[in-house]
Amino acid sequence: MHTSSLEHNGSISRTFWRYTIPAIAAMIVNGLYQLVDGVFVGHYIGAEGLAAINIAWPVIALVSGLGLLIGMGSGSLVSIYRGEEKIPAARTAMFTGLMLIIVFGVLASLYLAFLGDPLIGLQGAQGMTQAYAADYIRVFSLCAMATVASGALPFLIRNDDSPIVATAMMVVGALTNIVLDYLFIGVLHWGLAGAAWATVIAQLTTVAMAFVYLLSRHSYLSVFSHQLQFSLSDARKSVAMGVSSLVMYLYYGVLVAFHNRLFVEYGSPISIASFAIVGYLMTLYYVVAEGIAEGMQPQVSFYHGARQFSNIAKVAKLATMVSLGAGLLWLGVLNAFPEHVIGWFTTGDPALVDEATLGIRLHLSAMYLDGLIILASMYFLSVGKGGTSLSISVANMLVQFPFLAIMPKLFGLQGVWLAMPLSNIVLASIVIPLMWRHIKRQRRTETHRVTPSLATVSQ
Repeated sequence: MHTSSLEHNGSISRTFWRYTIPAIAAMIVNGLYQLVDGVFVGHYIGAEGLAAINIAWPVIALVSGLGLLIGMGSGSLVSIYRGEEKIPAARTAMFTGLMLIIVFGVLASLYLAFLGDPLIGLQGAQGMTQAYAADYIRVFSLCAMATVASGALPFLIRNDDSPIVATAMMVVGALTNIVLDYLFIGVLHWGLAGAAWATVIAQLTTVAMAFVYLLSRHSYLSVFSHQLQFSLSDARKSVAMGVSSLVMYLYYGVLVAFHNRLFVEYGSPISIASFAIVGYLMTLYYVVAEGIAEGMQPQVSFYHGARQFSNIAKVAKLATMVSLGAGLLWLGVLNAFPEHVIGWFTTGDPALVDEATLGIRLHLSAMYLDGLIILASMYFLSVGKGGTSLSISVANMLVQFPFLAIMPKLFGLQGVWLAMPLSNIVLASIVIPLMWRHIKRQRRTETHRVTPSLATVSQ
């Protein structure tokens, strides 16, 4: 068995980047599944196709979120056990996570089969938009386990001390998705069903690569080389720790659904298509912020298990600066070159370009705060405070509802675009200080714990 890089006392920043760069790359690749679908749908199907995929996405968000729940919950538990030097317990947590994939995969298929169409209708979809969205969801209802597994396995493998392997799996999956999108949408003209099949086959490719790794000698924990043991206690802990990640994912899905409904009421199908484009552009920052947070997680969980709280503070500070810098940089690019980035998704519909530009100016004006909120939620998850992490994720969703209820009535369509940035400002002003107060308290306990031994040495 090889030695974990987290067990060495090397540079904290070097270790941070060793985990964060692959995590960012993995999340960008994961985001490319949505982005590439949007590019091909926008160019080959048009505004109705973009609107349909934006209607379908909130329905599928629960399935993708279940994969994230398992990956982050079981993955965090694995890293905490490793920090406590409980390797057999880490193996049990890993195998328990693999079993949860099967359970939640079956439940996800049933959910899409019975509730997919009603949830499309609740968003106000009609005509071809409704038909396209139904086609998209139908494919995922048949292959939901692949979606859950492809969401969970990269994070489990990253916490198996193989972040590069996890990233490589997702890169191969994304490249497969691009090729199949072109074949199924551009050549065979399968419409949104083609986009769904391209995604599912790419996800199956990622899952196959994951199990090749887990069965190989390169796996740090070598789960399948030891007695396989499922732990109901670990399953409960994994769900409790990972549910905040599910809620964070659902928060975005639920809010997309509410925005879709409001854009139907206050705008037009062009408004929904514009919102889809703005959502894709936000995704490019959102996945980077998620990658920074998830790259931070193994380090923070390990240091928490080892009770090295001053190291946690250093990692959290570095992650905060990187997340904030990335958000401000991308916001500057979007505002400087809106027509160029919107052109990725359309052949030049003037009405679509104009409304999407408005969406960039208003809707994304405070998106960098969303990255810091994600970071705070992930911090509390990493130190075993799943309840606090869940509260932040729930608050991130609930705080937006009052703005969504009031702003459109006051400002019409522009009010719909402004609801999210205003709610981000309110929540960030509460959550970010909460995280840093907790870090400072933890550091004080470490100082108190170390001081007596230092005094003894001096005597």
